[in-house]
Amino acid sequence: MQARTQLASLTRRRCLAGLAATSLGLRGDLARAARPPRIACLEWTSAEMVISLGIGPVAVADIKGYRDWVVGPDLPAGCIDLGSRGEPNLELLLELEPDLITGAYGFGLDEAPFKRIAPVHTVPFYDGTETPYRQAEIETLKLGLRLGREAEAQRLIRETAAAIARIRAQLAGRAKQPLAVVSMFDDRHVRVYGKGGLFQDVLDRLSLTNAWTAPTDGWGFSMLGIEELVAIGEARVISLDPIPPHVKIRIDQSSLWANLPCVKAGNVRTIPPVWPFGGLAAAARFANLLVRA
Repeated sequence: MQARTQLASLTRRRCLAGLAATSLGLRGDLARAARPPRIACLEWTSAEMVISLGIGPVAVADIKGYRDWVVGPDLPAGCIDLGSRGEPNLELLLELEPDLITGAYGFGLDEAPFKRIAPVHTVPFYDGTETPYRQAEIETLKLGLRLGREAEAQRLIRETAAAIARIRAQLAGRAKQPLAVVSMFDDRHVRVYGKGGLFQDVLDRLSLTNAWTAPTDGWGFSMLGIEELVAIGEARVISLDPIPPHVKIRIDQSSLWANLPCVKAGNVRTIPPVWPFGGLAAAARFANLLVRA
């Protein structure tokens, strides 16, 4: 307990030190603003974090995609679509006059044009400094401090950890049953999530065994031919929605898929969408869906 308290204190000092060196600029100190800050989110991970802290963003890039692939937490009514995540609408951003623009590490956007509109806050998930779950905790607190939502950030961290602990107890009987988590985008290839990703962190916290132990990329997944799933034998497969309808038809008709040991054993389950590159909300959602699968 003492070590945990010291770690939390250290994390808060690190966040405060970083924020002390960062000027919010343009529209003043968001943490002291009388009204909720106007935040525009260039991608889905930071949008999830902002909403999880109790602030509805005024705009998010690719709203339809968020609702298809992320799902929760819900976007607020009236949230404006900024267009493609790869090329958000700068003219619209100018008109919206946000207090803060948020993005995420590794998404590839040049920050310079956005910094001319408002201060930019980047969430550096998957930069290798921490495991994704631990970094989600750190970045949640950092964003909470910046937005004057430190209490909300700390509560989110505690509640997510408590929820996962409860679910671990519920799943105790499945601890020795290996499972693989996949996304299917066509009828011949599959993305399998493993070491270095948020899902692996959650599986570890749930004391569940990942059947996929092969090397992964920097985002914590492997892309492979469907036939390579033979390597997991009859392990359970957790397949994430959405699967494009035309792809599902082809998979259902595929003898390659039908003859995999895991499929022949009836061990494939489909769960609703979870954003694999999300924060604490995605971690909790994934754990909750696993317990029902």
